[in-house]
Amino acid sequence: MKKIFVSVLMVFSIVACSSSLDTSEMSMDEHFNYAKGLFDDEDYLTALNEFQAILLQYPGSAINDDAQYYLGMTYFERGEYILAAYEYSKLIRDIPASEHVPKAQFMLAESYYQLSPPYQLDQKYSKKAIEEFQAFIDFFPSNEKVDEADKKINELYTKLAEKEFSNAYIYEKMEYLYAALKYYTMVAETYHDTQFAEEALYKKITIEAVKKMDVEAAKDIKRFLELYPESEFSKEILDIKVSINNNESKD
Repeated sequence: MKKIFVSVLMVFSIVACSSSLDTSEMSMDEHFNYAKGLFDDEDYLTALNEFQAILLQYPGSAINDDAQYYLGMTYFERGEYILAAYEYSKLIRDIPASEHVPKAQFMLAESYYQLSPPYQLDQKYSKKAIEEFQAFIDFFPSNEKVDEADKKINELYTKLAEKEFSNAYIYEKMEYLYAALKYYTMVAETYHDTQFAEEALYKKITIEAVKKMDVEAAKDIKRFLELYPESEFSKEILDIKVSINNNESKD
């Protein structure tokens, strides 16, 4: 039994030694290259420790921004997106002249994008991702990843629109019509480029008609027919328009 224990201990010792090296005799560049090699080999836990050690051992050095960027990338590859976002933000804030800043800004946004949940849940990370992708586009408009950032902004906007439309629909079913009206208005105006805007405006008009908000309904009907002349809701919208005109004639 004792021999088995010793054998197992030796195996663990060999594995531990093979996963890391004594970096005390390495130069700064050798240490970084070693850490980067660990990252490339997907040994992220060991790479994480080495990048952190480099940042502590060589503050303000020529490789500081490299280590900072790859520390963020290591957290990202481990799925630790909050920590990745922190490290990217630190690089952008503390070393703004680094060549890694454009990539760090995109990956900062990407970290929040990865944290964006299904539309039914709180969308704070979706909003953060939109904010950071937009900053990337604004500061680096010629970057090759601008199109990807723009597509992800549109995807996230659609998710936000779906959440607000869902809120409006629930309020409508509960007959809290003024609350529903508020959320349908938000979707129609704030998220007018999404697939939910057309139905949101239609729903808004129907509630306005029910609540005898004829002036508001007439204005929204005009807008709806201009924006969606081929809509499946056009017939109902025109019927509401006729009803409003009849009411005005009676008055």
